[in-house]
Amino acid sequence: MSRNRNTSTTRQKRKVRNTQKKVHHQHKDRLFRYIFQDKEDLLDLYNAVNDTDYDDPNGLEITTLDDVIYLSMKNDLSFMLRITLNLYEHQSTWNENMPLRGFFYFAELYDKYIKEQGIKISETIWQVRLPFPKYVVFYNRTKDMPEPGTDA
Repeated sequence: MSRNRNTSTTRQKRKVRNTQKKVHHQHKDRLFRYIFQDKEDLLDLYNAVNDTDYDDPNGLEITTLDDVIYLSMKNDLSFMLRITLNLYEHQSTWNENMPLRGFFYFAELYDKYIKEQGIKISETIWQVRLPFPKYVVFYNRTKDMPEPGTDA
């Protein structure tokens, strides 16, 4: 009986640790989104990342996805500026699948863009021009990233 109690206690501790980790990551994600929800702050971030000096936050069109249905997750920040579709993600843990996740996010963003523009890709006789994608992942290095070209 004491073995069952110890096993149960161990499971409860593991469950609490896992729950704490999930809340911790969600908190960081929400903070990143909160900090840059204002167009002026987002434009400042864009300028810092791209070494530009745009000064009209009204030129930004926020395109952040609230929920990507088939993935059950949200992207952090996405926006259009001129002819570029920008996707900014914040990660506090290393994730080898960020390029794949970015691909899915962009697919959803482009699908939304095409629908909003009323483009019928099967009926259009000319090439559809889409915004240029730019994907940036901010990683705060709680674990060192592997060197390019090496296995993690």
